[in-house]
Formats: sequence, C-alpha cells, structure tokens
Amino acid sequence: MDPLSLAPLPLLAAASLAALRPGRRPGSVPAIAEAAALAALALAAAGFLWLILEGPTVLALGSGLGLLALRLDPVSVTMGLLVAFVGWIVLRYSRRYLDGEAREGRFHALMLVTLAAVLVLVQSGSLAVLAGAFVVTGLGLRQLLLFYPDRPEAQRAATKFSLVWGAGDAAVVLAALLLWASFGTADLAGIASAARAGLPLSAQVAVALLVLAAALKTASFPLHGWLTEVMEAPTPVSALLHAGIVNAGGFLLIRMAEVVQASQGAMAALVMIGGLTALFGAVVMLSQSAVKTALAWSTVAQMGFMLLQCGLGLWALALLHIVAHSLYKAHAFLSSGGAVEAVAAIRRPGPVAVPGFGAVFRAFLIAVALYVAVAAGFTAVAGEKSAQALALGMILVFGVAYLVAQGLADAAPAALTQRTALASAGAAIAYFAFHQAAFALWGGVLPPVPEAGALEWALIVLALLSFGLVAVAQALFPLWAHHPAAAGMRVHLANGLYLNALLDRMIGGFKTTKPF
Repeated sequence: MDPLSLAPLPLLAAASLAALRPGRRPGSVPAIAEAAALAALALAAAGFLWLILEGPTVLALGSGLGLLALRLDPVSVTMGLLVAFVGWIVLRYSRRYLDGEAREGRFHALMLVTLAAVLVLVQSGSLAVLAGAFVVTGLGLRQLLLFYPDRPEAQRAATKFSLVWGAGDAAVVLAALLLWASFGTADLAGIASAARAGLPLSAQVAVALLVLAAALKTASFPLHGWLTEVMEAPTPVSALLHAGIVNAGGFLLIRMAEVVQASQGAMAALVMIGGLTALFGAVVMLSQSAVKTALAWSTVAQMGFMLLQCGLGLWALALLHIVAHSLYKAHAFLSSGGAVEAVAAIRRPGPVAVPGFGAVFRAFLIAVALYVAVAAGFTAVAGEKSAQALALGMILVFGVAYLVAQGLADAAPAALTQRTALASAGAAIAYFAFHQAAFALWGGVLPPVPEAGALEWALIVLALLSFGLVAVAQALFPLWAHHPAAAGMRVHLANGLYLNALLDRMIGGFKTTKPF
C-alpha cells in the first residue's frame, strides 16, 4: 500500500477527536489538527518517494460501478503534496486566528474532514471515488461557509455555493453513469484507454457533462457569484477554498484529459468559457477596492485562464497553473490582513507616468520582438513548440507589453525603464522554462497537445484578439480614466455587471436555509 493512500487517515482520526469538543478553546484539538495535517504532508512526501522507487500503482477494491480505486501517479502525487501542504499551513494559521471563537472545535473537525475528502479526490482512480469525493468535499465546505450561521450574508453565500457545487456534483454523477455504460468499466485508466479509439454518443454526452461540472466548480462566467461572497467565512476557509478546492474542476478535466480531448466540441467550449471568464474576472478585479474581494475576482480570472489552457490541450501547463495559483493565493489570503498597512507604508514618489498611444504601440512591438527571440532560442534548444503553447505565450506578451509601456512613458525615469525591460525579459524566459519543466514532470502521463486544425486556429485567433484588445485598453485607460463615461463604467464593473444580483433573485435574496 503506497503511503499517499494513507494520508487521509490521520486527518479523519484528528477530526473524530475534534468532534468531541466542538466549542470554544477545545484544549489540544488545534495542536492535534495541525499535527495531523503535518502527518498527511509527510505521507504525501513518502508517496513521492514511493513513486520514484516503485512507479505508478493502483489500490483497488470491488468491481463494476462500485469499484473503489486510489491511483498513485505523478498527477496525484503533485496534487496530494499541494493539498497537504496548503492544508497544514491553513490549520497552523487557524490555531491563533480562531482562538476563542464559539465554534472553534467544530471548525477544526470540519476542516480536517474536508481536507481528507480532497486528498481522496486527487487520488481517485475510479468513477465512484471521484464522484463520492466531490460530494463529500462540497458538504464539508458548505458547513465551513456557515461558520457564522446567523449572518444572512453567510447563509446566502452557502446557499449559492450549494446550488452551483451541487449542480456540478449531479453533472459528475450523470457523466460517471454514462461513461460506465459506454465503456463497461469504472476504472479511470481503462476509460482513458478506451476513449482513444473514439467516443460513442453516450460518452460524448458524458464529456459535455464533465465540461459543465468543471465550469460550475471553477466559478466560471456567469455563475461566478458564489466565489466572490465567501469572505463571510473566516479567512482560513477563504484561503482553503481559493487556494485549493476551487481547483477541483481543473483537476477533474486533467484526470479525464484523454476523454475530454477526444471531443473537439468540448475543447472548443473550454476555450470559449475559459477565455470569457478570464477576461471578465480580470477586468472586474481591477475595479475592486476591498483586498479580499479583489483576490476573489482574481481567482475567477485565474480559473478561467486554467480552463483556457485545458481547452488548448496544454494539460501540463494547466496543472502547473493550479500549483502556482494555489501557493500564491493561499499566501495572499492569509496575509491579506496586513495588506492595507503594507501599501500605506510605501513611499509615494509623486505623479504616475502615463504612457501615450505612441508608447503603447512601441511597447507591443518590443514585447512581440522579445517574445519571438526567446521563443526561437528555446525552440532551437528544446525542439519545436505547439501552436497552442506559442499562442498562450503570446497572451503573456500582452502583459509584458503593459510593463514595457510604463517604462516608455514620457515621464518615466530611466530606472523604471530598465526595471520594466528586465522584468519583461524575465517573464518571457520564465514562461518557456516553466513550460519545459511542466512537460518534463507530467507530460508522460498526460495526453500530448493535439494538432491545431481549422477550429483550433479560429479559437486561437479569437483569444489573441480578445486578450490583445483588453491589454491595449488597460494600458491606455489612464488617458481617459477621468471621463464621466469611464467613471460610470467603473461603477458597473465594480458590481460585476450585476450578474450576481440575478442569481440573488433566483434564490430569493436573503431567504436561505439554516445549517444542518
């Protein structure tokens, strides 16, 4: 038995002890919870060593649709290490943050059970384990969102989460039944192997349901509102959700990558949903004044970009995105309390350099030239890159161009120009370096990037045009930020174009259910 499969056990054991003392200051429960999370992390690390020495393994029990299987491979080890590490950090932070709260012991019990469910999810090797872990994770997180059960805002956020996550669970369960009926096996590896020969109609419907489930669980446009309201829960819950659980939809796609990639329509849908969500979330994020709300909209944008990567067939880069985003967002939420003081302490040197039309145009030319040079260098060393990977790098160039434009502004000092030039070159080099690392780590267990056909090229061009226009608008925004139309647009964007209000009406506003 591989060590990673044992990682949920210390968490569940500690949760049973915490459940006996659900109230304020439950003695040694916080310390035991932290120790259990550290033990799970140690088992995940041991699982990594097991993988190196023994290779991929599957622990299975039962047969048919009731097959229960846990899978050890580079993807599950990576996600297991990530979940255990973030969980340990969150529980360690919670010892002081929640000290003296009325439901402190209950929080630790729920957090431990939820972490255990996520650890099972990332190891899932069969349809039953995959679907069951999703359901248990959702139930645990709903109760964590209701840590302050008397707050109407918390009840509303939990109700929205339950509706969206529950719909995703239903889609996963239906997809599992259809996949089992299509291929006659509940083993995920067997389904992936069978899918390479083509998808029958029932399996194509199942893939559509998987895409729907992933979109719901990653808070994709337009049902993103629940993710921006979970700040009514304690900061550790927000950190766990944004740094970990919201990535579950992306993991679902990565684990079922062979099946999803066999459907050209599913891949196109992911590109369109992901691209729209990324652009929408990024634009709205720029209009937020509250730190945590801005971080929440950042998560919406990042999850959209991750779906875009999946739709382009860049599965290894999508997994790298999950790892990087989780680590960054956990730190961002747990340190958000001191963000205002940190910003206020920065010395403001005076007026900000605003680039004009000429500076922005030159910046884009320089950024593209820099990207082409770096891409040519890496291609010469490491081999030819796919069209999808090059297109994703071009989207990165738009962010690089924004940096260059700041340095080319008329009022910009020479030091700023040097810093933006170095940062731009570093970003381009880092993209291809991480690209190579991701494919070296996970490329062998994930499907190769598909050849770009007419539909793929059309979607790539559409994505490049969309991201490029937004980048140009962002760079030029200071020139017309004081116009009355811009001020009005900012108000509408700050409210997310009021799409969340429509969901509020659907659930009856603040008329929500009480916690279990």
